[in-house]
Amino acid sequence: MAAAGRHCHPKTRSTLVRGILAAGTGAAVLALPLLGATCAQAATGASDVQLVTYKVVTGDTLVKIAQKYPSSGGWKKLYEANSAVIGSNPSALRPGLTLTVGTKTVQNATKTAKVTEAVAKTTKVKTKAATATTAAAKTYTNDLDGWIKQSLDIMAKNGIPGTYNGIYRNVMRESSGNPKAINNWDSNAAAGIPSKGLLQVIDPTFKAYHVPGTSMDSYDPVANITAACNYAAAKYGSIDNVNGAY
Repeated sequence: MAAAGRHCHPKTRSTLVRGILAAGTGAAVLALPLLGATCAQAATGASDVQLVTYKVVTGDTLVKIAQKYPSSGGWKKLYEANSAVIGSNPSALRPGLTLTVGTKTVQNATKTAKVTEAVAKTTKVKTKAATATTAAAKTYTNDLDGWIKQSLDIMAKNGIPGTYNGIYRNVMRESSGNPKAINNWDSNAAAGIPSKGLLQVIDPTFKAYHVPGTSMDSYDPVANITAACNYAAAKYGSIDNVNGAY
């Protein structure tokens, strides 16, 4: 995918590696049983960011797919974003592979809520409704879309800046969406602290910027994203400002 870099230690500015070792060839960015080009919505307020995927069919090439989806940025960028799925040979596209070909934004439908006169006038009913709302736990899908959404909620509670697009862009560059990605060949790996996970964080940085309430396992998708975004906020102002190995 990309050349190996160096990831930052807690007190020095090194770079995270851009290269990764993907676990297997089926590490698709979105675990979705899709045919053709489909989308997975990621709500971000006034609009929805959708991850666009495409399922390879016989006769497809990266050039053909890139021409069909201009937002992919050309066949080379398309390969970089999906190298963990495709493998070392960009010409060897196997039918059935699911590739991420870009994102798109659509407007949310306006949501309206009606409050009954009884609820408005009855304190008891209001209290019960509030309690029921608090008790209802928010759920997330167990894929890249869900991990990013859950991380954004945790980041918001901890005052850590960042957007869905900023996280997604950096995840695709660093690991192609593989939470088990690990760099075993750069100087950090030689020192015994290889870069790991979706945003390729070394253990000292993960521990220094770990967000309370998340897993202490650096491979955990949400813990990895939130720690990396916390680090990026401290060093660059936001993960949105990171456009290369950091």
